[in-house]
Amino acid sequence: MASQVVLVASFLFLLLSFGAEAATITVRNNCPKTIWPATLTSGPGQPQLSTTGFELAPGASRSFNVPAPWTGRVWARTRCSNNGGRFTCLTGDCGRGLSCNGAGGVPPATLAEFTVAPNGGQDFYDVSLVDGFNIPASITTQGGTGPCRSSNCRNDVNRVCPGELQVRSGNEVIGCKSACFAFNQPRYCCTGEFNDPNKCRPTNYSMIFENQCPDAYSYAYDDKNSTFTCNNRPNYVITFCG
Repeated sequence: MASQVVLVASFLFLLLSFGAEAATITVRNNCPKTIWPATLTSGPGQPQLSTTGFELAPGASRSFNVPAPWTGRVWARTRCSNNGGRFTCLTGDCGRGLSCNGAGGVPPATLAEFTVAPNGGQDFYDVSLVDGFNIPASITTQGGTGPCRSSNCRNDVNRVCPGELQVRSGNEVIGCKSACFAFNQPRYCCTGEFNDPNKCRPTNYSMIFENQCPDAYSYAYDDKNSTFTCNNRPNYVITFCG
């Protein structure tokens, strides 16, 4: 009996410890149309979350827990449909249906990126346009200590997207590619000889993103004013179109 009590107590301790180490991410849809958020865990050895894709109607929100540590991203797919049993989206599609199960979204897609630290350490988070833009997004914190500032890209970059970067549905621009995705050249992708912050500099294309959303990553080495931190286990709210 004593050994059973010890086992139960140990199990409860583990549950409480896991709960204390978890962060809650709430995704809100302030867009006028339905979106289909998705998650991708990218940290070494970290399993995918139990939630890797879901539908979110206008005005709705959904919360899920991420462990600490956790490294991953959240994005919103748009213009999705289920034709003949095949679920596809015009932006951010992961190619695996409603649940992405370890697959990332096809650019362009606005990304909310996180590195959640264990033991109440320093979290890092950002809104990134390195994979291009589909809809506005912001990240705000709940609780935590330190700067804990909002990271956001609230302007509609699609309105100023140059023709060579546009993704269109009929006459409407529904996404804006990054120059890297559009042209696949090292100077835009910060690869090869340009894989160096001193060599990969802002371009006319990345400056379009920068001017519209100065708090978001506009290209791979855009570290200034683009990475945000918060300590002591904050929770997060991602708002699309807000």
